[in-house]
Amino acid sequence: MKSILVLHGPNLDRLGRREPEIYGRQTLADLEALLRTHARGRTSLEFFQSNHEGALIDRIAEATDNEADGLIFNPGALTHTSIALRDALAGSDLPCIEVHLSNIYRREPFRHHSHTAAASLGVISGLGFHGYLAALDHLLDHARG
Repeated sequence: MKSILVLHGPNLDRLGRREPEIYGRQTLADLEALLRTHARGRTSLEFFQSNHEGALIDRIAEATDNEADGLIFNPGALTHTSIALRDALAGSDLPCIEVHLSNIYRREPFRHHSHTAAASLGVISGLGFHGYLAALDHLLDHARG
């Protein structure tokens, strides 16, 4: 796998400051550094974060057109509301792993449904930063067939 896009949705730019009792004290920069170290020599990573649904949809289309090999995606709260993101993922044909830092099934009932999960290879929820590492490993294994 040559290139994986790691896509972060709304409020993930606030990691380390927003609800640390749920999301921890590490920042998005800490997560990106951890992933770069974990991926070293196996694939290149690109990172993108936006608080805007349309920007995320545009980035998925761009990754598809530029022949990215896979996608790790934390859609944040848009997971539970966005049919448009689901359609963008389904139309991309990119293998995608949906990741959530917290266990969405131990939280408010409105968080228990994911529109984007059906367009993903799998969903990892509740493992914190380790979920992203597992997603990366799975995409690399998936590419080997």
